[in-house]
Amino acid sequence: MEDVKSLFQNDEEDKDESDDDDSGTDHFNTGKSGTQLQRCERHGGVTSSLPDTFQTNHLLFYERFKAYQDYVLGDCKPSEVKAFTADYLEKVVEPCDWLALWSTDVFDVLVEVRDVELKDLKACVRLVLPLQCDTRGCELTEESMESLLEATQHKVLLQELQVVYEESGDFDQTALALEHLRFFYKHIWRQWDEEDEDDDFDYFVRCVEPRLRLYYDILEDRVPTGLVAEYQSLLEKCSQCFQHFSVLRSGLSSDSDSELDNVSMVEGLKLCDQLETFKRKLHIIENPLLRYVLGYKGNARQQCVQSRGPRTSGMKMVHVVTDSCSTTQLQSLLSARLLPLCSCGDTEIQFHREPVSALDSCHQGDVVIILPGIYSVNSSIFIPDSITVEGFGFPDDVVIEKKNKGDSFVESTGADVRLSNIKFIQHDAIEGILCVRQGTLNMENCVLQCETTGVIVRTSAHLNMNMCDLYGSKGAGVEIYPGTVCSLVSNGIHHCKDGILIKDFADDLDVMPSITMENNVIHNNEGYGVILVKPSTEHRAPVDSEGRHSSQSQKHSAVHHQCLTDLLFPEDPAKDPAGQTAEDGHRQLSRNKEKSCSRAVQDLMDHQIFVSIQGNQFKRNGMGDFGTFFY
Repeated sequence: MEDVKSLFQNDEEDKDESDDDDSGTDHFNTGKSGTQLQRCERHGGVTSSLPDTFQTNHLLFYERFKAYQDYVLGDCKPSEVKAFTADYLEKVVEPCDWLALWSTDVFDVLVEVRDVELKDLKACVRLVLPLQCDTRGCELTEESMESLLEATQHKVLLQELQVVYEESGDFDQTALALEHLRFFYKHIWRQWDEEDEDDDFDYFVRCVEPRLRLYYDILEDRVPTGLVAEYQSLLEKCSQCFQHFSVLRSGLSSDSDSELDNVSMVEGLKLCDQLETFKRKLHIIENPLLRYVLGYKGNARQQCVQSRGPRTSGMKMVHVVTDSCSTTQLQSLLSARLLPLCSCGDTEIQFHREPVSALDSCHQGDVVIILPGIYSVNSSIFIPDSITVEGFGFPDDVVIEKKNKGDSFVESTGADVRLSNIKFIQHDAIEGILCVRQGTLNMENCVLQCETTGVIVRTSAHLNMNMCDLYGSKGAGVEIYPGTVCSLVSNGIHHCKDGILIKDFADDLDVMPSITMENNVIHNNEGYGVILVKPSTEHRAPVDSEGRHSSQSQKHSAVHHQCLTDLLFPEDPAKDPAGQTAEDGHRQLSRNKEKSCSRAVQDLMDHQIFVSIQGNQFKRNGMGDFGTFFY
């Protein structure tokens, strides 16, 4: 990989290079003789006569990032992409006399490049005789290939060519340039990119970088499988919609008032709206800041876990989880929990060595008691029934730890689920530590050591979280979706990207959540203590590349912060304002609150999003206690 990396480094020892040379090719001048690329051996079978090609499809993220940013695209607009690409290829691609494999879905055939037409991103080729080819599901002869080339005027797309391996190093630049071209049009470019009416933006920043990051996130298993499937499905739907729209548009006459054209116009407007919806959803998934907050609703595997309901016998079960225990522990367990639970005679006891098997055996009304120990699990935990899961001891003594990669850790869909006295530790995960998809989850005295996002409360779900400690989330500690009922009392939420994120969908059918926040300590979060996520509006203040308020709107942000402070911390009438300390100053009411309060805060007031909010403490949150994120 160092060899490939060296192709992107400037030759600092070359003192003869002109300072004003902007050829964009000096990053290839490694000063070494021979090729710096590896050989890609053919696997077409023992009888394959095709030569090997350069191995270029294993480039790292930063290598592609640097190539597109510094050499291929720069700061071009969508309408300039093809011109910038052609300019780059002109500087690095050998103009003629090199061998390549013309690779399609049905064949690979050896050709010689006689000329390149960079304006159209094509090459003029001729067959190397005798014919050397590999086919897939068809038979090709020299005559049929000549006929095919004649039909295309001996011109093929450059991205369909793979340079034949050559040890001299003379064709390294050409091989890498075609790899960048091939990768770009396969994974980055969208047919509708240059259709955007707003063409005055940096295409690399808005489109290339997020799509490139998403590609590598998927490649390295950092995106849930359900979200990957959703993204691919959206891409296909958007492509089909764009094709249909393009055909319809091309058939319209600009000066025709016929009834048929009027009907087509109406249909075209509908397709245009549909296309914009697809593009917006794709943008949400491509943006790493938004994909988990807005884009993911869960995959089919998570949604197919069905409630088992009560046992037909009417019996209830107490599941005891322990690898081993002392006689003292067993006596304590019997007197404190088992005897009271089994006093009615309709309850049995089962023993398990680990929590997943116990939870998988549960029916409605069962109780799972986990004795002290560190339990490592390799699969997701699904709770589809109304059960109680409790640790027999302090949370730091009853630990459930998930180490391997996976889409989720704990998923709750039961009507009335209770968790208490357990510490959950998340490692190498893709999704959040706990998701309440539906039903009600009552969580008390738990510790959640997160790695990605924290607790997610999906639409129409209920969460009661009391006396819990949550930290380490790379997203929000708690994500609250529309239509939820969320009660957060006496919790610590700290050292996360943001503390609490409240989602306000653009859909008019969505209702605001109902939130109770009392006596929580929200501190040392990188972003905001509480952040409201809203759809962008026509008149909102400018935002930076991450969607947050830009420096140009600091005044509005300060007013917005003050208004939220006024809303969440109303002035105590009995307190003398003149006697307030600096520490209490943020609780003072703004004299101009009614004038200056932002629309976001007004929405909170109008919808009465907070049922109760009192006694909360906010300390050392990097961007402030409260903020708004526009998408």
